[in-house]
Amino acid sequence: MLIRKAPRFRSSEITDVKAYLNRRSFMAGAAALALTPSVARAAAPAPGRPLAATRSPAFSLSEPPTKFEAATTYNNFYEFGVNKDDPARLAGSLKPRPWAVQVDGHVARPKTYEIDELIRLFPPEERVYALRCVEGWSMIIPWIGFPLASLLKRVEPTGKATHVEFTTLLDPAQFPGQRPSFLGFSSLEWPYIEGLRLDEALHPLTLLTVGMYGQVLPNQNGAPVRVVVPWKYGFKSAKSLVRIRLVAEQPRTAWEKAAPHEYGFYSNVNPAVDHPRWSQATERRIGEFRRRPTLLFNGYADQVASLYAGMDLKKHF
Repeated sequence: MLIRKAPRFRSSEITDVKAYLNRRSFMAGAAALALTPSVARAAAPAPGRPLAATRSPAFSLSEPPTKFEAATTYNNFYEFGVNKDDPARLAGSLKPRPWAVQVDGHVARPKTYEIDELIRLFPPEERVYALRCVEGWSMIIPWIGFPLASLLKRVEPTGKATHVEFTTLLDPAQFPGQRPSFLGFSSLEWPYIEGLRLDEALHPLTLLTVGMYGQVLPNQNGAPVRVVVPWKYGFKSAKSLVRIRLVAEQPRTAWEKAAPHEYGFYSNVNPAVDHPRWSQATERRIGEFRRRPTLLFNGYADQVASLYAGMDLKKHF
């Protein structure tokens, strides 16, 4: 199988967030956004609090970023509902301050980090990447984050740790999709649980993410902190995290519990493995009409394929 290298992304190709938010930029993108009906129904978010960051060339891409309005109004975030425009419409109920993230389990130095303390731990020059993300459609998003490995090394995983479990906030008052009476309530078990093998979590592409497009994360994109795992399908990148726990066994994740025959633990982007109800050989880039071939590991094969050497990726999907 031919493995394609992810192309480079020049800093000059990132449009400043202010350009995304002015009226001319919005109108210029209206035709492209019209290809996605849900986007047209959701209001573009107001500018958020700026977050300084310096582009890291190591994992940057040559492709233009997705428009800010599309990236913030067409989302999967089931805590707010099952429709793509639910997060943008309903995310005002989420209060991202105050917020704390507990990091514990099989570690020598467990600690609970207040969110702004966590952001201050890593200076701007360590923060920014531009990465693909895929959930049946795809986007190019200039995330602002730092390698999760940098945080995990601070808490010193013990020899018993084999996996990392991520837990999101459980609060039906802030997340209407967690209410049993909510229209369109999904079959997911709350709180949302995701997980990675420890070596996946320690890979430098795995980001603990606190911003995007030069500002703090909007609520609908997982405020105030989420994980981003760009070579996996988007549901692996858990949002609004409150706990990161190092464990000795593979965690049972939310989508595995809900539909184990459809969603495996690994969930690597793999065009050779179809979802039972649709092909994953192609994807649609937001803002484009034509579908494009899906790349193995979402184009990051050169960086991550070694993690799965010798594994049957159709069995371990």
